[in-house]
Amino acid sequence: MGTGIAQVAAQSGCYTLLYDVNTSMLEKARAAIDKSLQLQVDKNKIDPADKTAILGRLRFIADSNDCLAEIFIEAIVEKIEAKAALFNQLNEVNHSEVIFATNTSSLSVTTIADKVINPQRVVGMHFFNPAPAMKLVEVVQANQTSEETLQAVLSLARQMGKIPVLCKDSPGFIVNRVARPYYLEALRLLEAGVAVETIDQLMEASGFKMGPFRLMDLIGNDINYAVSTSLYAALGKPDRLKPSSIQKEKVEKGELGRKSGKGYYNY
Repeated sequence: MGTGIAQVAAQSGCYTLLYDVNTSMLEKARAAIDKSLQLQVDKNKIDPADKTAILGRLRFIADSNDCLAEIFIEAIVEKIEAKAALFNQLNEVNHSEVIFATNTSSLSVTTIADKVINPQRVVGMHFFNPAPAMKLVEVVQANQTSEETLQAVLSLARQMGKIPVLCKDSPGFIVNRVARPYYLEALRLLEAGVAVETIDQLMEASGFKMGPFRLMDLIGNDINYAVSTSLYAALGKPDRLKPSSIQKEKVEKGELGRKSGKGYYNY
């Protein structure tokens, strides 16, 4: 997700830093962006000069002291403490008015902001996978988010060619709350003995772009399960939103989907 967001930012004209502590992940990100842009060249969506210019606006860095920017968008592990700690670490080397946007898909942005210095600068900026292709961005207003922060992120999303939808901080925001039954009912059908391929084929034949299991594998079963778990707890543990033991087992086995090579399908 971070790779996709970085590509979108650079492609929209922003000078962009892509930071990861793991240098091998940075090399993978560099290769993935190059491949994605070359595909656009091959399809005549951009020309070779555009590709060169976009890559010229990207820097890949592994030292947090080099993370100097106006807006930070994090796409790290779905843990409140980790996200807040990263923002506070970045705060030490940046000026006091930088904006910290979290790409969390379900965690409380208000709770993250509570743990960050100058919490009025914290906002949600939830992209969808794959970030270069998906137009929607949920812009999540925490209780502390200032109007200046909100408008800056809405403007950035539009500059990136996205359609920003403003929402208050609430469990699952909009999309994940609406979409949860799509995944959970499919998992209940699987528990009842209906095959994964059958469910996906039926939903795709009904007009869905992607069946629920293909989509969970694309998102990552760890992310999808974490969203289900947090939403279930935040809304008082209603039976209709109870996370699936099948997905829990997938996560425990490391069968996370495309990124691990195996999920409900093999890749």
